[in-house]
Amino acid sequence: MKVLVISGFLGAGKTTFLRELARRTRRDFAIMENEYGEVGVDGGVLSGDENTAKQNIWELTEGCICCSMKSDFASSVLTIANTVDPEYLIVEPTGVGMLSKVLENLSQIQYDRITLLSPITILDGHSFSRYMEEFPEIYRDQLSAAGTILVSKMESASEEELSELGTELRQINPTAQVITTHYSHNPESWWQDILERGLSGALPESQDAESNLENLGLTDVSLPSPDALILFLEGVVSGVFGTIFRAKGYLKAGQSWLRFDVADRTYSITGCDSMEESRAVFIGRSLHRPLLRQALQQELLVTIGSGRFRNRRRV
Repeated sequence: MKVLVISGFLGAGKTTFLRELARRTRRDFAIMENEYGEVGVDGGVLSGDENTAKQNIWELTEGCICCSMKSDFASSVLTIANTVDPEYLIVEPTGVGMLSKVLENLSQIQYDRITLLSPITILDGHSFSRYMEEFPEIYRDQLSAAGTILVSKMESASEEELSELGTELRQINPTAQVITTHYSHNPESWWQDILERGLSGALPESQDAESNLENLGLTDVSLPSPDALILFLEGVVSGVFGTIFRAKGYLKAGQSWLRFDVADRTYSITGCDSMEESRAVFIGRSLHRPLLRQALQQELLVTIGSGRFRNRRRV
């Protein structure tokens, strides 16, 4: 079993890349996700995607595979290898996890049937400067421990902007393959290669750091209409519910099932198939937990709508 770790900070686009990987390679692989939150969201999204519906998906939502849960994590990987025995295991750590720690934990269970592939870190180019300043230890660790760094969400950037970003990334990690153009443009040979390229050289020295972020997971949430979801997300990006760096979920809004995604003060809404249970997770600082619960129980929409929103961006 070959193990590929796909790292990246909150909202970088790890799950989107994973879906593209499944589509482009059509290989037999299992997926282990470590959600940072009280409930898992991405597993439900992946299991409903036509490209990953046939894959085995595990979600870990208690603790973190790079720290407190390392013994359970190692045992889970060994169990997958000895029972399911997929050709590949894709590990997607929490966005605030230390990549060096994940690799250290995995290296301890390597043997002839479990090998590590060169890890990938996904980077949201628009958030690079902000997160390097606010979460320098975690952010730098995810970049310096990567074998490949892929820049996402910069399709509209100029060549000069991409060149400057690439230079900064190579200063942090001179040995990594840094790709500033969107990975969807990479040839088929590149996609096949990342599932064969082994981890070379010595492992990076593992680091310890705490993000000091709070999280709130909610289930059985709903809103009366799609417009109400837009109104709610305007409140999220405007700071009504605290400083929220990341939020995602799926719920029923009126007669429609919708999926929402918030990262770095930007939100998006897409349609989705009906789910067995609605879920939402919020990650940030100074979260107004009662307010979030009440808003998603449809009790605060008038109050939220009466306020003014600043510094908002919507896509």
